[in-house]
Amino acid sequence: MKLVRPLSLLAALALLLSACGPQATPTSSADLFLTEGVNTIVASYFGTQTAVAPVPTVPPPATDTPPPSATFPPVPTQPLVTPTFTFIYYTLTATPYTVTPTGTFYTATTNADTLAYGCKNLLLIADVTYPSGTAVKPGENFTKTWKVANNGTCQWEYVFALTQTGGTDFDAPSKRLGKVVGVNDWTEISINLDAPNKEGTYTAYWRMSDGDGHLFGSTLGVTIRVSKSAYP
Repeated sequence: MKLVRPLSLLAALALLLSACGPQATPTSSADLFLTEGVNTIVASYFGTQTAVAPVPTVPPPATDTPPPSATFPPVPTQPLVTPTFTFIYYTLTATPYTVTPTGTFYTATTNADTLAYGCKNLLLIADVTYPSGTAVKPGENFTKTWKVANNGTCQWEYVFALTQTGGTDFDAPSKRLGKVVGVNDWTEISINLDAPNKEGTYTAYWRMSDGDGHLFGSTLGVTIRVSKSAYP
């Protein structure tokens, strides 16, 4: 600053004056003016110095504040789903096709062993001709044939014969076997019959008999339907 040097001189002058001799009260207006001027200048100088050069303020010591920790949004979770399996089972039921014949039918014996007489027995295998329910004309002559087997323990003899045991009389003559059939062999047995003259359903039964008239084996049957519209 340009005023520093003159002010310094004035201050030094004031100090010099005050140091010389005892403190005296100014006697003249000129001295008084000079003294007041010096005091004013000195006060202004120190006031200016105070204003120009303020006392620096010391900032408070810095504190180490940790930065805020980073936060993350929660991770969405998907619930674990356990797969389930359903087994479906289908049951197929086959409906058998059945044919219901008309008329009265004989029942073949399933357990032929109970029908044996001694060592002699007979097993019905099948109807060869005129299955049950076959239609014939009134008075028609026809031949019924069965397939049978010797399931006994001794052979069949010539004198063995078919004997009617019940049912309609078809005017059938006595029918001898006329041959020998060995054990476990099969054969066919036939008999001639005459159909009744009246329309309707008719049934008859036969069994095999030995030379003494003892019956044995399965029942052999026939069932026919007498009709004028039967095929020739």
